[in-house]
Amino acid sequence: MSTRRVRLPVRRRTATVTPRSSIMNVGRRVDYAVRALCYLAAQPPDRLVSRAEIERRQNIPPHFLSKILRALVGAGFLHSVSGVRGGFRLGRPPREISLRAVYEGVEGRLSLIDCVDRREGFCCFAGVCTQIDVWSGAQQVLGAYLEKISIGDIADRHGLMPRLREQSPNAWGHAPKVA
Repeated sequence: MSTRRVRLPVRRRTATVTPRSSIMNVGRRVDYAVRALCYLAAQPPDRLVSRAEIERRQNIPPHFLSKILRALVGAGFLHSVSGVRGGFRLGRPPREISLRAVYEGVEGRLSLIDCVDRREGFCCFAGVCTQIDVWSGAQQVLGAYLEKISIGDIADRHGLMPRLREQSPNAWGHAPKVA
């Protein structure tokens, strides 16, 4: 009887590609809030726009949109009128609503990294860290930049879905349905 060793195939590990993380992630809530405000900003000031129309024109999932609209009303960016003929309209002129204000109205204070604002309360190295001033400066630059851009600057009368349909009607094999 022979005692030959049988070589089993070696299973090679495949490298998993991990997406790069960002210091600050602009989440869906901010994205959807800006989309909703941009659409409303381009409508006549006295026009009430239904939640369903915003949802359809800006392709925002209904479960997100309801929460976001409540937050925007609470922050004073929108007025809400209830009832069958109700809807939403801007609560202040679009030129007075900065992207920074929208971000902070939905997510809270703009912060690239927690140690910039919370210092030793967040990180034991904050008092001796050589990076903290870099992140603090970057946060100030970003905040100033977002403060300069208003919802009025990027208002969107038609909505993303109609513009997508115009740009590439065959992108999905068919034109998306938009009212």
